[in-house]
Amino acid sequence: MIRIAFFDTKPYDKIWFDRYCTDSMEIKYFEGKLHPDSAILARNYDVVVAFVNDNINEKTLSILVENGVKLLAMRCAGYNNIDLAYAKGKIPIVRVPGYSPYAVAEHAMAMLLCLNRKIHRAFNRTREYNFSINGFTGWDLHGKTAGVIGTGKIGQIFIEICKGFGMEVLAYDPYPAEGMDIHYVELEELFSRSDVISLHCPLTKETDRIINEESIRKMKRGVTIINTSRGALIESEALLKALREEYVRAAGLDVYEEETDLFYEDRSNTIIKDEVLSLLVSMPNVLLTSHQAFLTEEALENIASVTIGNIRSFFEKHELENEV
Repeated sequence: MIRIAFFDTKPYDKIWFDRYCTDSMEIKYFEGKLHPDSAILARNYDVVVAFVNDNINEKTLSILVENGVKLLAMRCAGYNNIDLAYAKGKIPIVRVPGYSPYAVAEHAMAMLLCLNRKIHRAFNRTREYNFSINGFTGWDLHGKTAGVIGTGKIGQIFIEICKGFGMEVLAYDPYPAEGMDIHYVELEELFSRSDVISLHCPLTKETDRIINEESIRKMKRGVTIINTSRGALIESEALLKALREEYVRAAGLDVYEEETDLFYEDRSNTIIKDEVLSLLVSMPNVLLTSHQAFLTEEALENIASVTIGNIRSFFEKHELENEV
């Protein structure tokens, strides 16, 4: 029997993982996140299944290894929250590289449409029987320029969606996709020409805070910024300043650089001490969702099936196609 410790469990996780779990596997679901203080709960388990906001640093990994964990299975694509240098040679790590690029790309466009046409504000206004449309003027996407940073599967799909709206698309990626009809430009040109900038790149040393005070000043006044990738791609204080100065027209954020202890949890009865986040949430031209861009039935099914498949491959001594 393969014993699996599953951290940061939500109801939608259990539905799909219970469906794909085999008779040779036993899953213990823990609601709390994986971090140095909770890692001991995985004692005598063969596998740990973790998620994007778990704190998998050197201490967490050392506890897992010391207590017999043989495999770390990430049920997400990202792994910037893992100390890979420490893990090397001590514990193999697998991931789900592409659960549903359509889900994330479509969410990015949904955020853009909602912000542009003020749908989030109209929803609240009409619930109070206020049918005034003052202040709801948007602009046609047709003929505007979208700048896409990162042209992996999600970025490519977002580009096609933008083209479907009749937008010109500029793209930047240090590793351009071959054989694709994508107009690549240097980053500074993308900043200066784009009416909309959407982030679809991984978080690396090169992309950490790629949107900052300096880069924002290279953008068009009135630019809209969408981020469905990783929170730390944007320097939050710089974005807040630009929004206040009305240099940035609007921002759609599905991620936030300090989201770890907030997102995926109900904090409605909590005083939020993060002043930057509180101010962003309060702004009428900011739309913030809690890292839900991936959340479709298709994506959840793929996450469960690929994760279970990764675990089976490891114990059946097959090649680990999704090893980090």
